[in-house]
Amino acid sequence: MEYLPAAAAPAPGHILCCQCGVPIPPNPANMCVGCLRAQVDITEGIPKQGTVHFCKQCERYLQPPGTWIQCALESRELLALCLKKIKASLSKVRLIDAGFIWTEPHSKRIKLKLTVQKEVINGAVLQQVFVVEYIVQSQMCEDCHRIEAKDFWKAVVQVRQKTVHKKTFYYLEQLILKHRLHQNTLRIKEIHDGLDFYYSSKQHAQKMVDFLQSTVPSRSKSSQRLISHDIHSNVYNYKSTFSVEIVPICKDNVVCLSPKLAQSLGNMSQICVCIRVTSTIRLIDPRTLQIADIDGNTYWRHPFNSLFHPKQLEEFIIMDINRVHEKKKGAGAGARSLKHTLAEAWVRKTSELDTDHQYFCCTHLGHILNPGDLVLGFDLANCNLNDEFANKMNPQHIPDVVLIKKSYDRSKRQRRRNWKLKELERDREATDTDDERQYQDFLEDLEEDEAIRKNVNIYRNADIPVESDTDDDGAPRISLAEMLEDLHISQDATGGEGAEMLTE
Repeated sequence: MEYLPAAAAPAPGHILCCQCGVPIPPNPANMCVGCLRAQVDITEGIPKQGTVHFCKQCERYLQPPGTWIQCALESRELLALCLKKIKASLSKVRLIDAGFIWTEPHSKRIKLKLTVQKEVINGAVLQQVFVVEYIVQSQMCEDCHRIEAKDFWKAVVQVRQKTVHKKTFYYLEQLILKHRLHQNTLRIKEIHDGLDFYYSSKQHAQKMVDFLQSTVPSRSKSSQRLISHDIHSNVYNYKSTFSVEIVPICKDNVVCLSPKLAQSLGNMSQICVCIRVTSTIRLIDPRTLQIADIDGNTYWRHPFNSLFHPKQLEEFIIMDINRVHEKKKGAGAGARSLKHTLAEAWVRKTSELDTDHQYFCCTHLGHILNPGDLVLGFDLANCNLNDEFANKMNPQHIPDVVLIKKSYDRSKRQRRRNWKLKELERDREATDTDDERQYQDFLEDLEEDEAIRKNVNIYRNADIPVESDTDDDGAPRISLAEMLEDLHISQDATGGEGAEMLTE
């Protein structure tokens, strides 16, 4: 006959578990944790697997029923999105803690570790930890469907400028990239005299129009066309068109103002040079250095045109130059430029070096010109000016030559240019050599004008080494301090730029 040893007496203040007889502190269920978990599963009814939908194109997650939100991995937004999918089941328990478990970023799996509590037998509170796994399924959102279709749009912004040169469009392109206004476009189409921006909503198109009017002198008008009408729900479907016209004036244009406008600007000369086009047109009088800014409203009330196009620029050589240090101001004259120096110069065309024919002119480039320098300008003495204001001017008030900018070796400037710009992705027409020449002109303008560079993101081109200044011909250059590093941020397939999963 075999005798079993008697169970050990419980310690003072402890009781024996009614199932396995282990000494435990007293609790309402009179059971140990192991037996209690074997009897009751508080996570019953809570799904341990789920599905989230992810759009690869825009890297957003679907938040039912139809909202797409941006969530990085291990983010608070993604955690809230996952918990909402099991919110109804969690209503029967108390959620204590929730966190992510590390998974491979490309595994298409998201794991959550949840800690819950629930009151069970006789008021005892049981706490349990479990894992919920979500499978990331790819699904294209409606916005990306419209982008891929390329023909589904609700609003279009047509930007036009009636000029030969595209300097203003190149500048506008960099502003759009810097302020990231191209993100909501379905499609960007380039045509011969402008750009078309297509949008899925009228609000995004209106935002682009407001941006254009605040950055370049322009005017706009809108129209809409009824596409369909649901008589039962009283829903109208329109396609809106916004037409934005930019003033037909570019940098380095020679313009002739109306007498009334010239007088209102401080008795400026009617023949002026455009030195910059940003939110206003900045003009300078090459005879007095007087400057004036003309906004879009003023221009459309007193319109004027460019006298020449860039292909009519001629090359001159400086024979002699005298800087004018003091120039008496006229009655009612406005502000003068402090960045330019007034000078009187004798110039000769490089195509007429075998003759003795010279031209006398006043110029605003006295701070950079010296005898023997090459300079680009327009010949007004030997041309036929087809302009209503210029034809009514006194011929004695029209200068023979207007100098625009100093000429440098373009091939050398291109070879040592160690920076680059980004471009908009757009549907292009066939490009020609003239477009490339105009783009090079814009890059040279950035090098020469610091005020324009402040509004443009310039990136360092690591492929071109930095040259020493020993072979410097004096051409303007952009310093390394003004350049940005061209970062390439890797994007994970399950969302978030460069997001890293956290481990526990």
